Amino acid sequence: MGEDRLIPRTMASQHPDNANIPSWGISEVIAGEDEVYEAYYDYAVLGCQEVMWDAEGKDIDPQVVRKLLSKYRDYFNTKKLGEDIFLTLRLPNPSIETSEKKVFIETLESIPKHNDVAAAFYGDPSKEYVFEVIFPFTKTHLDILRVEESYRKAVVQPFDERIDYQGLKLKEFVGEVHPREIKVIPLLEDMESLLACDQIISRYIEIASPSYMRVFIARSDPALNYGFTSAVLLAKLSLSKLRRVEERFGIPIYPIIGAGTLPFRGHNSPDNIEGFLEEYRGVWTVTIQSAFRYDHEEEKVVEAIRRLNNVLPIGRAEDLTEVEEPIQRIIQKLSLRYQESLELCIDAVNYVATLIPSRRSRKLHIGLYGYSRRVVGKSLPRAIPFTGAFYSLGMPPEFIGLRALKNLSEEEFDVLMEAHKRFREDLYQAGRRVVLESISLLSDYREKLSRKLSLEFLQSFIPLYLEDLETVSSIFGIRVGAKTLSDRRYANIVENFTISLIEEEYDKARDELVEAAKMRRAIG
Repeated sequence: MGEDRLIPRTMASQHPDNANIPSWGISEVIAGEDEVYEAYYDYAVLGCQEVMWDAEGKDIDPQVVRKLLSKYRDYFNTKKLGEDIFLTLRLPNPSIETSEKKVFIETLESIPKHNDVAAAFYGDPSKEYVFEVIFPFTKTHLDILRVEESYRKAVVQPFDERIDYQGLKLKEFVGEVHPREIKVIPLLEDMESLLACDQIISRYIEIASPSYMRVFIARSDPALNYGFTSAVLLAKLSLSKLRRVEERFGIPIYPIIGAGTLPFRGHNSPDNIEGFLEEYRGVWTVTIQSAFRYDHEEEKVVEAIRRLNNVLPIGRAEDLTEVEEPIQRIIQKLSLRYQESLELCIDAVNYVATLIPSRRSRKLHIGLYGYSRRVVGKSLPRAIPFTGAFYSLGMPPEFIGLRALKNLSEEEFDVLMEAHKRFREDLYQAGRRVVLESISLLSDYREKLSRKLSLEFLQSFIPLYLEDLETVSSIFGIRVGAKTLSDRRYANIVENFTISLIEEEYDKARDELVEAAKMRRAIG
């Protein structure tokens, strides 16, 4: 499989950030047969070129390829799996998802089965149909090599073993294994890995000599762990470093960005395609998450995906070599203040997250959160419910920790504004969802709310958040709050959510939370 293959521009993912139920959905939770239909819908109706089939933290249908090809024969006769469209498996990381260790092997073992089914359908056993996997929490080149070797030694080599005293080999009994090798897409999710992406990928290239590489840059978890602005800067630095690796080795590198629709999680939305393209130059593939697909009009979604398919990548990634040092200083200053606030809100955000409805059938899922020993024993929800919880309280998380902007030097501020192209515009959009009336209610009724939201959140986090807002207002002249009648209606719903919390009317609170999410077109 050489570099002349089609590299997908749009990857439909199963991130559960949608507020609305898809029109074809049977229930609020997308699972089972619905996910199989969803994959077809993403290809055939929306125009996505790739679907991520996610085995990380959730059950997936092990017969997905058989069901797709048998149920939707006409479509797959015209669009060839592995050539025109792609199904890419996301593995659990055995080092992180300790209860899913064997699912890692089980998912690898499914790849030859999928290829056998597709080979029978297309009548060509020489082709590769499912051949790439995404490996989360990649921290070193060894992680990539270990996945490749796991496939080779646990899946391929056993087929060469003799299975009886006459010397019959397993492959002679059940058939050959295709593909003989898989491509691994490393998913880089923490600060250390993102900043070392050039070293990780360079070392792998030196050892394995691949013909090309796809590298997945996380955008949501870095925002959760280090803050909105730090996450953007980490992604931009990673793109710059990968460009230099490509130039050094002469091997094509195709970056992927995992972005949600709200600014905090990447701002890849049908309403912000041009802004997103301006921010992330050099990206080849972007995730089309559930809110993108189901919280906007279908016609608009189709047009946005068509645009991304046609124009990505927009130029080359910016070379940030000369400003890498000040950018890292900026990240340190901003993430320090962000984490200072974060320590004060863990109980509150965990509580509000329990009111957020599930949109996917997921197991207990361990997120990456290890920034400080001071939070030992307390874990945050994943990035989607985290974001949804703060928006539901009228406090978009984009602003958390931005009081640190006052501590930047003039040079650092100029570098920030040059590197984060859409900084002001993203803050303006997030600022429309700030509901000061809701924040005032939280403060006024802090004694009653403290049982659920914690006093440290109500007495310490909120004043710091207001300082963050004031800092943004003084520097950028952004006046937060409603700008339109629709914004005012949204603010009323968020305020009603807070009142329902105060009055302990939790069913009403859930209804208001979902209604507000539908208006902003994403749970989180």
